[in-house]
Amino acid sequence: MTHRVPKPLVPLFNRPLAHWILDACLHAGITRFAVNTHHLPDVWQSLGDPNPTPLPFTALNGHPSTHRLWRGNPVDFFHEPTLLETGGGLKNIQPWIADEPLLIHNGDIFSSLPLEKLIAAHQSSGLPVTLALRSQGDQKRITLDPSGTRVIDLRGTLNRGPGTHVFTGIYCVNPEFFPLLTANHIAQVIPAFIELAKHHHIGAITLDEGDWLDLGDRDSYLAAHQSLSLADPIHPDARIHPDSLVENSTVGPGAIIHPGSTVRNSVVWPGASVAPKANLDRCILYSNTPATGTHHNADL
Repeated sequence: MTHRVPKPLVPLFNRPLAHWILDACLHAGITRFAVNTHHLPDVWQSLGDPNPTPLPFTALNGHPSTHRLWRGNPVDFFHEPTLLETGGGLKNIQPWIADEPLLIHNGDIFSSLPLEKLIAAHQSSGLPVTLALRSQGDQKRITLDPSGTRVIDLRGTLNRGPGTHVFTGIYCVNPEFFPLLTANHIAQVIPAFIELAKHHHIGAITLDEGDWLDLGDRDSYLAAHQSLSLADPIHPDARIHPDSLVENSTVGPGAIIHPGSTVRNSVVWPGASVAPKANLDRCILYSNTPATGTHHNADL
């Protein structure tokens, strides 16, 4: 799928995942956005309002960003020719944030968490970092203090007890966090978190309300289309022949399901085509080549 688009632009219920993220942040009161790009950066130029006014900006690593608008609000893109990972990428946008707090949202996460609660908890704590957590999930790698409001260990690194919570990939930082990160350096953000956790300087808020899904692999991507009800799974601009069968599937705008074909438990991207008499089950049809024959658990 990511041969066509970067992961944050993979469609979820026929809207790029980044659209859901931007709208969630906008709902929480955020009105300026930055996006780190690496893979297929030109595809991002389709994001946002039509005919935005380009505004130049130079990132810390000397590579210029481009500018677009999302519902009238500025979005700056910071391209990384070499992927800087979560720590280096964050450091890369330091001049952009100036002295303002920042909410970071991983690009392959869908959530309907109340982000305004995370922001309020961060503002009231006065701490350099506040993580949004879930109490349920498979990867409980965060250990909290008895109050449940401070992170005291991550991944068992400090030997302070077993993990009890899942990190959502959504968090807030203040400018004083950035000295822990190195400019122009490929690095994860977790070591900086661990350094702060040694001194109980990371805040935490558990947000079990709403949905939270990591869409980083095909199984979770398919599952999201089964468990969420974000929109009508069959877009009104899809063309589905009455002699075809579509069950438990999402079909995007401009997609064509030809006669005699069967589509079950699958996701058909906008503009894709299922050939006559094809049979798809648990498939993701993302290419411009019509799907033919019988396929199970295939990306086409």
